[in-house]
Amino acid sequence: MLITVSDQSALIITDVQKDFCPGGALPVHEGDRVVPVLNAYQEKFSRVGSPVVFTRDWHPRNHSSFVENGGIWPVHCVQNTDGAQFHPDLQFPGTALLVSKAADPNLEAYSSFDGTRLFEMLTRLKVETLFIGGLTTDYCVKCTALDGVNFGFSVYILKDAIQGVNVNPGDSEKAIEEMSRAGIREVTLNELA
Repeated sequence: MLITVSDQSALIITDVQKDFCPGGALPVHEGDRVVPVLNAYQEKFSRVGSPVVFTRDWHPRNHSSFVENGGIWPVHCVQNTDGAQFHPDLQFPGTALLVSKAADPNLEAYSSFDGTRLFEMLTRLKVETLFIGGLTTDYCVKCTALDGVNFGFSVYILKDAIQGVNVNPGDSEKAIEEMSRAGIREVTLNELA
């Protein structure tokens, strides 16, 4: 059964930034493999006039999540640095919306809803269904998807366009199970009409 994409659907592309891709400060194994698939999703969503939202980690240099500041992560995605830029092959259409998260030095924000205006944007656009892909399955994709459900959206994760950091083996699989228990469904590009 095909799932129809409409103008009440939104594509959320989560944190496909250089620092999360091979060669970056916090690389996700094969993180860049999601780029061509996400570009294909963008084309499909753009054809029907659905909003496309790009999210990015946008940390100040003194962010509390960094090891040097008592956090658990290496310095990554620092505002206005090369590592914070989107992957160079990721298409960014002129009509796309941009959400920057984790910009407060004292707050971690895995969810694209945390400390942003994403909910207000989606509500204003009368979006009912979210399709979420990008990096990473086990952190930002998962937290954004779970918050989406909590805000009342119908949520799908793009099974063919997510990749996990897997700090611990199996973290991505556990994240997918947690999302499934919350009513989040998986979908691939060829299942969308």
